[in-house]
Amino acid sequence: MRAIQQRSFGGPEELRLVEVPDPHPAAGQVRIRVESAGVHVVDTVVRRGGSAGPAGPQTLPAVPGREVAGVVDEVGAGVDAGLAGRRVVVSLGEAGGGYAELALAPAGEVHLVPENLDADAAVAMIGTGRTALAVLELAAPAAGDVALVTAAAGGIGTLLVQAVRAAGAAVVGLASGEQKLALVRDLGAAVTVDYSRPSWPEQVQTALAGRPVTLVLDGVGGEAGRAALELLGVGGRLVMFGMSSGSLPPLSAEDVYRYGITVCAAVGARLVRRPGGLRPLAEQALAAAAGGTLTPVIGTRFPLAEAAAAHTAIESRATLGKVVLHP
Repeated sequence: MRAIQQRSFGGPEELRLVEVPDPHPAAGQVRIRVESAGVHVVDTVVRRGGSAGPAGPQTLPAVPGREVAGVVDEVGAGVDAGLAGRRVVVSLGEAGGGYAELALAPAGEVHLVPENLDADAAVAMIGTGRTALAVLELAAPAAGDVALVTAAAGGIGTLLVQAVRAAGAAVVGLASGEQKLALVRDLGAAVTVDYSRPSWPEQVQTALAGRPVTLVLDGVGGEAGRAALELLGVGGRLVMFGMSSGSLPPLSAEDVYRYGITVCAAVGARLVRRPGGLRPLAEQALAAAAGGTLTPVIGTRFPLAEAAAAHTAIESRATLGKVVLHP
C-alpha cells in the first residue's frame, strides 16, 4: 500500500510517500480501506518531535494520522464478521497510522458512519467535533452571553461559532484575512475582527459598544489569548482548548482575582479523564452532523501524496475549517 512515512523529526519535507507491505489485522482489530484521513495541528507538533500525550515523542519511523474514515475490508480473530463492508470512522489517537491507504484499528473503538454523512464529515466530527462538544460542555453558552471565539475559521472554531449562536449567544469571531472573516460571518457571528491587526481588541470593544464579553473560547493562546482574557467582564469565563500560537496565554492567580473571572481547560487531563469517557462525545458529534445541528466545514482536501503541503498550509494558517487527505 501507499503511505506517508516519517523517519526523522523536522519540517514538512520529512513526510514522504512510500510503498509498504499491506497491514493485516491482529485479533480484535479491523482493517479500514481509508477514504479520508484527518490532518491536525497536533500532527505538526508530533512531526517536529513534540509530544501529543503521555507517551512522549513518537517512535520513528512512523505513519502519522490520528483519525480515518472508510470501509472495513478485513477483520481479525474474534471480531464480528458483520463489520466487513461497513462504513466506519475511528480516532486512532497516539497510535497513528492514518496517512495511508489502509489503517488498522481496534474493533471496539470504531463508530459506524451515519448513512447521510460522507467520509470527510465523519473524520471532521470524530476528533475535532468531539473536542468542540467537550468545550461546549464546559463552557455552557446561553442566551445573553457574548462569546468571543479565537481562530473562529478553524475546524473547531467553525463548530463553536455555530453551536454558540444556536444557544442564543452573540458571537464575536476572530480570524485573519477577509476570506476567513466572511466564513465566520456566514456561520452566524455578529461581530468579526481580524486579530492579525494590532488594534483588534479596540475594534471588538467598539463593535460591542460597551457590552462586555462574558465567555472566551480560546484555541490560540499566547498574546492573543491574553488579550481576549482582558476583554472579559467581571464574572466572565475563559475556556482554553489549545495553543496554536505555540504557548498558553500568560496568566496568574492574581489575574483571576483582578478580573473576577473563571479559567478552565477543556482538553488535556480533563478530556482524558472525562466521566463516561470520550466515546459518548464522539457519538453525539456524529449525530449532530447527521442531524444537521452542526455542519463541519471541510476547507481543503489534499491527495495523500501532498501530506507535506497540508502540514505547510496548516502551519502557515492558510486553511479554513478541517483539512483532510484523500488516499
